[in-house]
Amino acid sequence: MADPKLITSPLSGPFTEGDVTVDVQIYRLGDTQWTLEVVDGEGTSTVWDDQFETAAAAKAEFLRSVAEEGLVGAISGEPVSKH
Repeated sequence: MADPKLITSPLSGPFTEGDVTVDVQIYRLGDTQWTLEVVDGEGTSTVWDDQFETAAAAKAEFLRSVAEEGLVGAISGEPVSKH
């Protein structure tokens, strides 16, 4: 039996806020829902618990998290004070 094919969304790619750049990965297997994963410059991966109906919904959730918490807060789960 062949391994399932990983489908990567064209919405995946680098995202920079200030001096921090991460790799946003939005992907799925076959006809499953989309997964949102963010990998920082040190290779630490943050995967959202929720899955998404569309790749656009996953990207929108990432952008919403960054807008609310800042990039570092969105991927660390720790609140970051904004001065």
